Formats: sequence, structure tokens, C-alpha cells
Amino acid sequence: MSTYTQIYIHIVFRVKYKQHFLKDEIKTKILKYMTGIIKNTGHKPIIINGVTDHVHVLIGLSPDKTISNLVKEVKRCSTNYINEKKFFLGKFAWQEGFGAFSYSKSHLLNVIEYIKNQEEHHRKKTFREEYVEMLEKFAVDYDPKYID
Repeated sequence: MSTYTQIYIHIVFRVKYKQHFLKDEIKTKILKYMTGIIKNTGHKPIIINGVTDHVHVLIGLSPDKTISNLVKEVKRCSTNYINEKKFFLGKFAWQEGFGAFSYSKSHLLNVIEYIKNQEEHHRKKTFREEYVEMLEKFAVDYDPKYID
């Protein structure tokens, strides 16, 4: 029997020290680069977007790979890319950790719209408010001291 899967994961991670580095002119380049990393690791990128201090990624997860390895690779490769291109003075880095949330196919359009409209969304909510809301919606146990 062949293996067929449909696993959708929404991943969120943040720039280290809550820096607002991802300005529009370079954010597009970085998100395109991340798309390539995701494809090259065998996953299906559906949408990637973010604001100046964090990124949202929706993927179709390959069943033979782990989310942790994917995020580690995306962060590692994109950090190297950002630093090699010297997009910022000093050294760029992503914050440790990430959030990952699974969705069914019936919820994908809502998640895609949510990710697509990050700039609008963050006119009303901070990253912390958004992230805590997601953790609570999915009943994830978390320690508030590790949210920022």
C-alpha cells in the first residue's frame, strides 16, 4: 500500500530580542528564500507571511520529516542568508522555539486569509496577544515567562 497524507501545520516564530527587522523591502526576499528551503526539505509551502518581528508559515507537512527539523533548517538557512546578504547591521538571529498548530483542510482558507492579512491584524494586536490567543485556542500548556 502507498502512503498518502494530508497534514497541515501553521508555524510561528519570532526575531530574537523582539527586534523589528523584517521591513517590507527585505521581508519579501527572506520569505521567498524560506519558501525554497521548505520545498527543498520535502514539504509543501502554502503561504508564508509576517510582520517586522515574526513570521507565519503554513505548510503541507511531509510525513517522513519532523516539524522541529524543518523549523531548525528554515531558521538556520535563513539566518545565514540574512547575515551573508548583510540586510542588517550586526548579527541577525531568530528567537529559540516556535509554535506549531495543526489544521484540517476545512479550515485552510481561514488560516490562509489570517496569514495573508498579518499587517492588518497587527494594527490591533501585539505578537504576544496573538500568540497567547493561539496557544489558548489549541489548549497548549505554556509558561508565560517564555512567551516574549
